[in-house]
Amino acid sequence: MLAGAFFIEYIFGWKGIGKVTVDALEKLDYPIVMGSVLLSACIFIVINILADVLYGIVDPRIKSS
Repeated sequence: MLAGAFFIEYIFGWKGIGKVTVDALEKLDYPIVMGSVLLSACIFIVINILADVLYGIVDPRIKSS
């Protein structure tokens, strides 16, 4: 899904991390690619942790161990 977002940004010309990543891949600028993948992964992890915490708050049957 993340790769799809990169290419949707690139196709429609939206300025964002997807377009920066694809442009860096075309220019073989590996530090930019690594940074954008790291940033995307961190955002993905934070959103998943937030969803788990909120799910525990919404449903009291869920307990954290």
